Amino acid sequence: MLDSRLRDRLRNRRIFWLMTFDAGAWAVAILLFAWLRLGLDVEALREPMLLGVVLACWGLQGTLGWIARLYHGRARLASLEEMLMLGWVTASAGGIVFVGNAMAYPDGVPRSIPLGGTFLALALMGWGRAVWRRAKEAAGLVEKPDAEPTLIFGAGDAGHQLVHSMLREARTAWSPVGLLDDDRWKRHLRIEGVAVLGTRRDLARVAEQSGAQTLVIAIPSASAELIREITLSARDADLQVKVLPALTELMDQPVDIADIRDIDVADLLGRRQIETDIDRIAGYLTGKRVLVTGAGGSIGSELCRQIHRWGPADLIMLDRDESALHSVQLSIHGRAMLDSSEVVLADIRDASFIRAIFDERRPHVVFHAAALKHLPMLEQYPGEAIKTNVWGTLNVLQAAQASGADKFVNISTDKAANPTSVLGYSKRIAEGLTASIAGGEDGTFLSVRFGNVLGSRGSVLTAFAAQIAAGGPVTVTHPEVTRYFMTVEEAVQLVIQAAAIGRAGEALVFDMGEAVRIDDVARQLIAQARVHIDVHYTGLREGEKLHEQLFGVGEVDERPGHPLISHVPVGALDPSTALALDPWARQPRIVADLARLARVLDRGRPPTRAACSLEGEGVRDGVIDKRDSQPFP
Repeated sequence: MLDSRLRDRLRNRRIFWLMTFDAGAWAVAILLFAWLRLGLDVEALREPMLLGVVLACWGLQGTLGWIARLYHGRARLASLEEMLMLGWVTASAGGIVFVGNAMAYPDGVPRSIPLGGTFLALALMGWGRAVWRRAKEAAGLVEKPDAEPTLIFGAGDAGHQLVHSMLREARTAWSPVGLLDDDRWKRHLRIEGVAVLGTRRDLARVAEQSGAQTLVIAIPSASAELIREITLSARDADLQVKVLPALTELMDQPVDIADIRDIDVADLLGRRQIETDIDRIAGYLTGKRVLVTGAGGSIGSELCRQIHRWGPADLIMLDRDESALHSVQLSIHGRAMLDSSEVVLADIRDASFIRAIFDERRPHVVFHAAALKHLPMLEQYPGEAIKTNVWGTLNVLQAAQASGADKFVNISTDKAANPTSVLGYSKRIAEGLTASIAGGEDGTFLSVRFGNVLGSRGSVLTAFAAQIAAGGPVTVTHPEVTRYFMTVEEAVQLVIQAAAIGRAGEALVFDMGEAVRIDDVARQLIAQARVHIDVHYTGLREGEKLHEQLFGVGEVDERPGHPLISHVPVGALDPSTALALDPWARQPRIVADLARLARVLDRGRPPTRAACSLEGEGVRDGVIDKRDSQPFP
């Protein structure tokens, strides 16, 4: 290892020492080739022209290297970029000397001397830099006698970065003892002295021989199937399993030990890399005023975080929950004073206030994520679904229309396809209202439809985790019930992408992959906890489907703009028919009215006031009495 004082001295005089080393390499290379060419003729080695060749190579190397900033730290020492630059400078210097010497021949030195000397000088310069870098890296290794021996699955870029980080970070509790990779071409590979010891089939043998206690899956693009298979094998070998985040979560950042986390059900259910059209997204978000309703929710907060990265002129985060606004502002800026204009405390039911906000802020792009979403709760209180999911959406739509918004994205759900619940009915009606506003506007008003979001507030995973922590039992509605799942990062990336490619009035349906049995999810979580917990089946609740659907009757899966996004037409719904709904009627009546309106919309016929029964309280001759039924609290 290099003495730290020597390293500091060399670093402070980098230009002088590099140029001196390269000059020495030229001198050795030229003299060695002269010796090989001329033999032991000492007089010949004292030939003035030979000295002239050495001096010319020195001068040209220094001059060209100075012009190219080779010696000024333009590229990392011994990196590929520096090697290419060094090759260009050295080859140019040697080529010029070779041509000049050839023109002077026979008065010059033999032509093989500058030619061969150039190649040898380049080899010496590159080798010297590699030795220096290796010594420098060795000096940076951290001794960690108590670190946990760790295997890394994946010897690609992520695995390379992870080995580098583990060897140098004093804070890490892991020490790499070997790599595994299914690529046979990597079976002899060593990364900073850590060898590839086999493939996934050799996991048990390698774990026993190396004494490893942990396995890190270092493949950010790994499929759920691969993760499940490796996890099962690792647990059989009594290894803890950890994983790097998906590429969608890394956001192109270098891999570091801080990224390592425990494997979770999101990894086991599936994670895919989203192909993002950066130019389109930057074109409609960068420098624009963007408003997000429901900004404190799971989808809304992730939307705000991702939109913020695209540099909008103004990001307006609207929610009725002040604590949620505090959380999302804190996650974006690292502080949350709640005293800036980017946070707006408002309820989408309050039509006049929503209109005032839009008139003042004039957003170019609107993402409407505010909604009531818990299916059993809305079955109990369907009137609240009308006030928020239907009338609240209409308030935001009309405010966006009046303020001249360029894009409006209504976030819907797979439960709007062939709906059987109050949540599904209300979201289907919201899609129709969006299509109605889109029909008369220059801007692009559209809906996006996807399923359950992993880890969102109130999701099934959150409930299962709480039940497992409490010692069980874990409750599942039905042993065969299936649902579609997405990570919140994936869902939001597709929402942002959809706004770039969607056409006015349509609904964009996201490819959710394969439907997952909820019973399997529960049992995977229990297996991760390594405890014995019973699973109890409670039966399907009112409005629940055994299997969710992504497409309604007559909707066709067409994907003209993105491999994971389908475009389906949506019938326009006259807002007056939605306003004719009566949220103060009796519960069965409200559900029946919502179902009737949603199903008429599904059949593709233009809904009219007759689609709804209008005898409830607050309705006078088919017109809502605003004194009795304001579309806000």
